[in-house]
Amino acid sequence: MSPELISILVLAAVFVIATTRSVNMGALAFAAAFGVGELVADLDADGIFAGFPGDLFVVLVGVTYLFAIARANGTTDWLVHASIRLVRGRVALIPWVMFFLTGALTAIGAVSPAAVAIVAPIALSFAARYGISPLLMGAMVVHGAQGGGFSPISIYGTIVNGIVERENLPGNETALFLTSLIANLVIAGVVFVLFGGLKLWRQPADTAPEHPEAHATETALTPARVATLTSLLALVVAVLAFDLDAGLTAVTLAALLSAVWPDDSRKAVTQIAWSTVLLICGVLTYVGVLDEMGTITWAGEGVGDIGVPLLAALLLCYIGAIVSAFASSVGIMGALIPLAVPFLAQGEIGAVGMIAALAVSATVVDVSPFSTNGALVLAAAPDVDRERFFRQLMIYGGIVVAVVPAVVWLVLVVPGFG
Repeated sequence: MSPELISILVLAAVFVIATTRSVNMGALAFAAAFGVGELVADLDADGIFAGFPGDLFVVLVGVTYLFAIARANGTTDWLVHASIRLVRGRVALIPWVMFFLTGALTAIGAVSPAAVAIVAPIALSFAARYGISPLLMGAMVVHGAQGGGFSPISIYGTIVNGIVERENLPGNETALFLTSLIANLVIAGVVFVLFGGLKLWRQPADTAPEHPEAHATETALTPARVATLTSLLALVVAVLAFDLDAGLTAVTLAALLSAVWPDDSRKAVTQIAWSTVLLICGVLTYVGVLDEMGTITWAGEGVGDIGVPLLAALLLCYIGAIVSAFASSVGIMGALIPLAVPFLAQGEIGAVGMIAALAVSATVVDVSPFSTNGALVLAAAPDVDRERFFRQLMIYGGIVVAVVPAVVWLVLVVPGFG
């Protein structure tokens, strides 16, 4: 049995054990990374830890720490009520406001995880306050971020268009952007209908469920809340205007608030989503081992050698979706687009449609709790059964992985656009 196949079977075993025994999947994944890395791939500790997502660790800790402080001192309650007044009490509009807000942030240049890190904690606070499904709200935030993610001036858009140019493939920046926007808008509409969005039209904000402390916290702007609001604004400016790291910026701002108002912040450290941090970092470390030992490249090259262009295109879309649910979306596109070059050169597959299909397949799955965006949503949700919410995100992500690549392949690749 090849090392690559062994590593895939071990990953499947991690999923089965974690699901049936209620063990933190991250802990199992760290053990698997150690075992497979040492015994199968002959990697040393540096090789095993090469895939440890240090940047994501800091983002998860920093953002959840900062917003735990905001919840503790009543800032998020104030924000929720202020925003409800802006939408004139129409609770059903809130998920769509979050969708277009994150879409606008990524369209003008914010990295998708940074936009989700900014919007998700506020959006999930709305969900907790007004009885909105956290899965609905989280999906709207992530799909909004991906909807705007391929504009010609966005990070994703410029990277993919640059790869296309480097590989001397025909490209269409506008088609790429609109394809992603329409795909995510359609998915968001389906999610809105299926997960309770329609009933929100009948729910006025003044009769929606509230936390017991709501009436005591919704009115006054105390110095601590003003400082917290200023910190949240500073986070947005630092990320969007100065391209600073969202995680490091959030940790710094949280530490400053804690130093000035220690009573409000004392419990915030315990509210950092540590179980989520362990889960995500463990799984991604194992995926890093797969990358180090060549498993991902092995699977992609095997597909490219099939010899049936349409079938190879479909399988590449699925590989992009499956791997991206655990790893960097842009990194996966950077690997898969060159793999598609040989059969695109045959002229049987339209390059524009294929590239758009790969882009959508590799990013629409970012609602998976193992991806950066999905992990941020999971970590940001207050007052939820986190294990139950994790399973919901995993099931929803699995449905997206199973359905979307086939749909975009049928709509964009089979007709031969490009």
